Amino acid sequence: MTLTTRMNLLRWALIIIGVILIVGIMPLMSLWPSGWQWVPNQYEYEQMIMGIYATLGVFLILAAKNPLEHKSLIWFTVWSSLVHASIMGIQVIVDKRELGHLLGDVPALFIIAIVLAYLMPKGNTKLDQTK
Repeated sequence: MTLTTRMNLLRWALIIIGVILIVGIMPLMSLWPSGWQWVPNQYEYEQMIMGIYATLGVFLILAAKNPLEHKSLIWFTVWSSLVHASIMGIQVIVDKRELGHLLGDVPALFIIAIVLAYLMPKGNTKLDQTK
């Protein structure tokens, strides 16, 4: 894959992931609680998660304009998603009431991390991003 293709796909991935994080979490918690809400349902926790991920979504969309200037944000998203999904995966093993998360938010976070890590250019890449 050429660097230009990779950067274009990365821009689209940042926008799509950003939009999902901004507008997708609340409906998923409501429509598919077994995969997106943790027992017991805690409104305060849900507000916190929605606020954090909506904020991250806004910044990912902003980063799409020039991803190479926002490497640390993108890598933070990759690593924090891996850590979050791993912790939730362990919690599911401990608390069998939460098994639905293995089909919901756990794989969603792994997918976000994998897509962004795959599309991020490696090394000290420079590209004219004035397009």
